Amino acid sequence: MNARALAACRSCGGDLRAVFCDLGSMPPANSFVRPDDAALAQPHYPLRAMVCSGCRLVQLDTVVDPRDIFSGYAYFSSASDSWLAHARTFCTAMTKRLGLGRHSLVIEVASNDGYLLRNFVEAGIPCLGVEPSVNVAEAARASGVPTEVDFLGRESARNLLARLGRHADLVVANNVLAHVPDVNDFVAGLALLAGPRGLLSIEAPHLLALVDGVQFDTIYHEHYSYWSLLALERLLGRHGLVVVDVLRLPTHGGSLRVLVRSEGAVSGPAVAALRAEEIRRGLAGDAFYQGFDMRVREVLEEFRGWLSSAVEGGRRVAAYGAAAKGNTFLNAAGVKSGDILAVADRSPVKQGCLLPGSRIPVVTPVELLALAPDDILILPWNIAGEIRTTLRSAGFAGRLLTAVPRMEER
Repeated sequence: MNARALAACRSCGGDLRAVFCDLGSMPPANSFVRPDDAALAQPHYPLRAMVCSGCRLVQLDTVVDPRDIFSGYAYFSSASDSWLAHARTFCTAMTKRLGLGRHSLVIEVASNDGYLLRNFVEAGIPCLGVEPSVNVAEAARASGVPTEVDFLGRESARNLLARLGRHADLVVANNVLAHVPDVNDFVAGLALLAGPRGLLSIEAPHLLALVDGVQFDTIYHEHYSYWSLLALERLLGRHGLVVVDVLRLPTHGGSLRVLVRSEGAVSGPAVAALRAEEIRRGLAGDAFYQGFDMRVREVLEEFRGWLSSAVEGGRRVAAYGAAAKGNTFLNAAGVKSGDILAVADRSPVKQGCLLPGSRIPVVTPVELLALAPDDILILPWNIAGEIRTTLRSAGFAGRLLTAVPRMEER
């Protein structure tokens, strides 16, 4: 993999002087290891988030090439039932709001395995996915979702418009903005696809929720940036776009859905209210970003103490969910394969591999339960309820725990 240091803010070009969170050096969170490669060293890169002195965007100062990260992506959105339900609800709401039908066009950028667009396909609404990962795009096509393999930017958007001959009525960019190193090129592409009348819907984890919940494990190499409304409005405004509405969502520990139109549109009261809240909380100044790194250390120390006590007490500890956030957490905590029996995951792509860095084996849920663990640490805490239901239904009677923002039985 290739990596480079970032000299200035990826959004506004401002200075990156203040450290928000330094997690040391680790391999990219989705670089799973095949058993045959277990003896080979993995590349490690600094994982440090900085604050822009200009627009206050929190971002990594080391950029791992996205073409390396996303060329054979291990994350399939359809692996989570709650995320599929979220997508269905969104599609129903947007269809009603915009009056979408057989003459409409919906484009989703970073459409993954077609988890969202398949709802429009079933409704007879023309749609197209744009997905950079070949393996994930193939899964989308297999499920009947038309999908282009490409990274979105100005040039690719222009080429796509030339082939389609029209703008989209709805452009969806869910949980992709964090994954984009060149955010200005990307947003320019979104603006082109939506044109003067289309609606752009962007979902992104909210920086305010990240800080309040000490969600440092959502910081990893494929998440280049971490968004507040203030930073997002500044980026969008640079490209003639206006946030007309905003919704706060529970997904991913607390996210924003911003609805965006072209210049001349008017922001609604929800936008003004959230903007005022972020200013009141101090997101426009320095103090809000200070002290987060120390809170992260406290969470990690608590977990290390719990794990050490559990292992010394003879308890068999396993984990569930080979999510990227889990890999950040385990590597930041210095956990190794001897500390945790295995990690279960529903994704066949991850099963049989070793976690990056920690080298803990990934197994099926059935295989995990056969190991008879006493405790299972739920790594994707954002879907802990879903996982708890799954494990209890399968007969697991031991302790279920999450570690962020504190050790807690679920």
